[in-house]
Amino acid sequence: MNIKFAENLKTLRKQENLSQTALADKLHTTQRKVSHWESGKIEPDLSSLWTIADFFDVTIDFLIGRNLL
Repeated sequence: MNIKFAENLKTLRKQENLSQTALADKLHTTQRKVSHWESGKIEPDLSSLWTIADFFDVTIDFLIGRNLL
C-alpha cells in the first residue's frame, strides 16, 4: 500500500492546489505527518484513511491503489 498511497495522496493534494500545511490543517493533523505519508515513511491509520478519502471524495481502495476486478 505504501508507495501507491504516497503517490495518490501527493497527486490529490496537488490537484487541489494545497500545500502540505494547508492539507494538514484541513485533516486536523500535522504537516510533518502529511510529509511522512507522501514520502512513504509512515502509513496512515484507518481513521486517517477515512478522513483523507472523505476530504478528497474518493474511496479508500483508490487511495491505496487497490484495483477491483
